[in-house]
Amino acid sequence: MVYESSTQQTKIMNTIKKLASSDASKTTVLIRLMVGAVFLSEGIQKFLYPMALGPGRFEKIGFVHPEFWGNFVGIFEILCGAAILIGFFTRAAAIAMLIEMSVSILITKIPIICGQSILGFNLPHVNMYNFWSFAHEARTDFAMWMGSLFLLIKGGGCCSIDRRLSKQKTK
Repeated sequence: MVYESSTQQTKIMNTIKKLASSDASKTTVLIRLMVGAVFLSEGIQKFLYPMALGPGRFEKIGFVHPEFWGNFVGIFEILCGAAILIGFFTRAAAIAMLIEMSVSILITKIPIICGQSILGFNLPHVNMYNFWSFAHEARTDFAMWMGSLFLLIKGGGCCSIDRRLSKQKTK
């Protein structure tokens, strides 16, 4: 029984080490700074402009408890955006943002191309949209999704807390 617990702890530690590891690429920092800054900025704006980007927007879309979800997503974007920006558990934050962006695309962008609301979420004037509306509206979400995927694969790069932590552990 003690052996199983020790094995389980080793697996958990290996998972944490893998999430915190990073490659040595100097150019990865550019993607990390872009992705982190955008998520951090969007999270802050959900509190600065609550009717347009926070709870008010979530209410227009059709979320139950829009106050909770608007604030939750705002805090989530601030925390993950800051973590990505400084390169702290970059891969874990990237996974979280991939999930968030996937939900955002499903709820707010796919209805544009389909011409109808999905899963009970509303999109005003959805019948007026087309492929080019979708391409325009989804451009930032797509770029952030791809940037997050890149960071999941590569990690935080050479100038990240992740890299410093992984160097200290190997010494």
